[in-house]
Amino acid sequence: MSSATDPWGRVDEDGTVYVRTSGGERVVGSWQAGAPEEALDYFKRKYDSLRTEIGLLEQRVRTTDLQPAQAQQSIERLREAVAEAHAVGDLDALGRRLDGLTEQVGRRREEVKAQREQHRNEAREVKERIVAEAERIAVEETHWKNGGERLRQLVEEWKAADRIDRPTETSLWKRLSSARNAFTKRRKAYFATLDDQRDESRREKERLVTEAEALSGSTDWGETAAAYRDLMRRWKTAGRASREVEEDLWTRFKGAQDVFFQARGAAFAERDAEFRGNAEEKEKLLAEAERLLPVRDVRQARQSLRGIQERWEAAGMVPRDQRDRLEGRLRKIEETVRGAEENEWRRTNPEARARAEATVTQLRSSIDQLEKRLAKARDAAREKDIKDAEDALSARKAWLEEAERTLTEFS
Repeated sequence: MSSATDPWGRVDEDGTVYVRTSGGERVVGSWQAGAPEEALDYFKRKYDSLRTEIGLLEQRVRTTDLQPAQAQQSIERLREAVAEAHAVGDLDALGRRLDGLTEQVGRRREEVKAQREQHRNEAREVKERIVAEAERIAVEETHWKNGGERLRQLVEEWKAADRIDRPTETSLWKRLSSARNAFTKRRKAYFATLDDQRDESRREKERLVTEAEALSGSTDWGETAAAYRDLMRRWKTAGRASREVEEDLWTRFKGAQDVFFQARGAAFAERDAEFRGNAEEKEKLLAEAERLLPVRDVRQARQSLRGIQERWEAAGMVPRDQRDRLEGRLRKIEETVRGAEENEWRRTNPEARARAEATVTQLRSSIDQLEKRLAKARDAAREKDIKDAEDALSARKAWLEEAERTLTEFS
């Protein structure tokens, strides 16, 4: 049998097949059935198969989320296969590719480790937030339905979050459970207290209903209405009984009030009918009083108004919705007459007239003296004195005009 050679192996004359590596030649097989070239081709195909398998692993590591541990197992298996391969080819190159894969998987392992640590940190933060909110609800929340529902949501959020290290997970879960238990206990205590409060509210409102029903037949309208207002104030501050009891007590309480206020309304309606007649009488008195204006004879106007006022009082009360209007019209007439009286008194006051006459006399005398001073200043051509005298004279004349007008009012 002839021999054959290749850059990576050879077949000797007896059919033994060798592969060349950096460590020297080694036997990979024997070939007796054909030409040496066929032997090399056969063992090259085995090499190609190894190279293809390594290429596929490289692609999986590069393009998929193959776990580092699984990838490393495949690398070790292939490394062993390359070391013992019955193949002809660059086995050292395959080893270097596996070394590169090992480094790549090592980096991937560190990345996965970092990602897992990040996920654990994020999960821990999520669960710490869940626990913190649960503990706040356990202490602060007073809307019991919302609080209970939110705690149930927090438990579901806990279950959906990633797991963290066991000691931290256990510690946080205990805090969450404690918060839920504390909320439940506080809620039970509240409703137990609420039941006591509702019983006390029921007793208080039963007393108020009894008082309201006792007053329903009263005809002391003002005092009883005030008493009902006080009962309503006490009702609002008494708190709420249970729903069924509350509705029944309110129906009785409101019914007692309605009996009283309906009776008062009927009485007021009857009274208002009488008062409307009084209002018509006062309208006539107002028309008579308004004919006194404008006041020409103060004494006569005062006497007539006094008689109208006496009849006004005798006419009696008027409906409340007309009272302010009617009283206002009469008050304006009274003020007008009173104003006329004051003007008349000022006009006929002897002391005021004497003061007015004295003021006029004094101003006229002052004007005479100023006119003489002005004449002398003009004769002497003293410009400053002329101006001062003219200014003073102008002011005195204006004062005199006002004083004479005041004096005229006394005539």
